[in-house]
Amino acid sequence: MIYPSALRCGSKVAITAFSSGVPSHLHPRLDIVINHLRAQGFDVIEGKCLRQNHQHVSATAQERATELMDFLCDDSIDAVIPPWGGEFAMDILPLLDFTRLKQVRAKWLFGFSDVSTILIALSSKLGWASVHCANLMNLHPNEQEPLTANTMHWLSLQPGASFTQNSSEFYQVDGSGFVSDPNFVFNLTERTCWKLSGNQKTTFSGRLIGGCFDTMMHLVGTEFFDIDQWYHQYASDGLILYLENVEMAPSVYKRALQSLKYKRVFDKCSGLLIGRSAVLDSCGKEISTEQALLAVTDSLNIPVVYDVDIGHLPPNLTLFNGAYAEVNVSTEGGELIQTLN
Repeated sequence: MIYPSALRCGSKVAITAFSSGVPSHLHPRLDIVINHLRAQGFDVIEGKCLRQNHQHVSATAQERATELMDFLCDDSIDAVIPPWGGEFAMDILPLLDFTRLKQVRAKWLFGFSDVSTILIALSSKLGWASVHCANLMNLHPNEQEPLTANTMHWLSLQPGASFTQNSSEFYQVDGSGFVSDPNFVFNLTERTCWKLSGNQKTTFSGRLIGGCFDTMMHLVGTEFFDIDQWYHQYASDGLILYLENVEMAPSVYKRALQSLKYKRVFDKCSGLLIGRSAVLDSCGKEISTEQALLAVTDSLNIPVVYDVDIGHLPPNLTLFNGAYAEVNVSTEGGELIQTLN
């Protein structure tokens, strides 16, 4: 894997929304998190595809792709940061010039949700390490939750470094205050508990790769996520696939998991990490999200850890696509050790 340069005081970062933009009523929050980056010593530039949102996008697909390419090909820039995810990052995938990107200096991209659509393509097609973690709009200066507050610190680590994260104590279900209060921080009310399915092995290791299942289910097996090629090139020491469900009803979720099983994706894995599902009811189906997951994974001969700190019920672990990771699960919680090699 190709690790971009560690971020430090003075690093130049570009903000662009290659999926959903930020509407005007949320500009106060955007200003707070951007000013927080500046206060940490980053040289911040804003793109044109950022402070507007129409039909779930900040601009046309061509405009979004052009701006992202411009930032990625500017070797004075160290990181390209979207404010958050959205719906239609897939629009720009065929508009990105990956041949040209192979000639430029690798840049950090990080975030979750639809951000992972671009992260997985860069890691799959270019071999760049990318980071699934809290979105920029979550990085408020008053946020004290440890997994979130340390996000930028992990991005400052040098290649070869190792670091450890532990499961959170509590997570958020209701984040509605974010819209009305630009200074909203996480409302952590529910106790975190990582659970095991499949092979009940409590320790496993491998290379991390994954993201938002809602979008990745459409990319697996395409040129934008050729998991077979990625596995053979980077994951000879094992593969840990991580996924999280944001909108799929339990029946859709089960079919998506079965699809990966039929494509023999799980055969390549030494373990799975499944984030907390943001779908909290059965959506009128006679099966719950947990039942859908267990129906597919209970018979797998690999450990499956679910309700992990990944996804739309924060907080989020900082997961480096391509990093070597060791997962340990006990009755006292979960532990994830990553080495950036």
